[in-house]
Amino acid sequence: MKVYLVGGAVRDALINYPVVEHDYVVVGSTPEEMQSLGYKQVGKDFPVFLHPHTKDEYALARKERKIGQGYTGFICDFDPTVTLEEDLYRRDLTINAIAQDENGKLFDPFHGQADINNRLLRHVGPAFSEDPLRILRVARFAARYYHLGFTIAPETLALMKDMVANDELKTLTKERIWLEIEKCLKANSLHLFLDVLDEIDALADVLPILPTWSKAQSKKVTNANVNLANLETNINSEQLTIYQFCLCLEHSNPQELKQIEQTLKIPSIYANALRDHKLLQQFLLLEYPTAKDILTFFNQIDLWRRPERLTLLIELLEYTQSHDQITHTLQECASITQTITAQQVIALGFQGAAIKTGLETTRIHAIEKWLS
Repeated sequence: MKVYLVGGAVRDALINYPVVEHDYVVVGSTPEEMQSLGYKQVGKDFPVFLHPHTKDEYALARKERKIGQGYTGFICDFDPTVTLEEDLYRRDLTINAIAQDENGKLFDPFHGQADINNRLLRHVGPAFSEDPLRILRVARFAARYYHLGFTIAPETLALMKDMVANDELKTLTKERIWLEIEKCLKANSLHLFLDVLDEIDALADVLPILPTWSKAQSKKVTNANVNLANLETNINSEQLTIYQFCLCLEHSNPQELKQIEQTLKIPSIYANALRDHKLLQQFLLLEYPTAKDILTFFNQIDLWRRPERLTLLIELLEYTQSHDQITHTLQECASITQTITAQQVIALGFQGAAIKTGLETTRIHAIEKWLS
């Protein structure tokens, strides 16, 4: 039984990129032996075990054989005779197919270190095309390491294009696609991920509500990130992922936003924020918004019961460093109208169904007074 550190930990250490997790491959062992040593198996048919103390993942060396469609259509052979090189051969990219033993010696049968030096993302072998999820993984790696100068090898990019053209991405579930998108959001690199998808004509399969993408849109997100670094703000990581999602998908098809959670299988917090952002975009098209226009917008985002929705949109405008004047206008008008209550309108003599009309009229008058 021999244990090797593999995958991301080895790759990122060689790249001088922060190492987040440690995964290991075990050669020459069996599930029974692993369990006898205190390792806990996760999953019935997959030979992966958790270390009894560190909880790091230890996977038995395995080979895979394609038997069906999609990224789940494989059977694994994790016989003790499977070699380290056979295990590394099934991996997606050469930079992910490097192992390190307990003494620090590297095993690199597919020249991953050379590709790291040349800043290339290159597939290991023809088995790459058997798993459509690898298209998204490579796009995600290209986005993550873009600032380090990494690019996708021409032959790998051509293979990805062929896989997309053969409808391989259509076998992925929406939930699995969202997981890859979410990882890009957390790494602040969704726009770069979309650059790759656009280049290989994969947008329609991954984000069908986004009909087009351009370098200009990607540049806008890059500029917003630069601006954020100069802002004195308390924006947290979760808020930032929402802002990036809205900004990247601001040209999405409004007709398809109603059921966005179902079409993309994304959390409602992202779907709601994107819908509000589209309402804001429509409002910003008004060259000279009237008091009625402003109140209509407030009603659309339900300012009265959900004031945090406007707060998010104001912060998104600050994030993109745009529309400073309208930002101030919305903030002031919101502050003024939020102080006007139904009780005040009733005190003015409005009753029954007229209360709603009186509330609207009073709020419009307050906005008009401020605008003048």
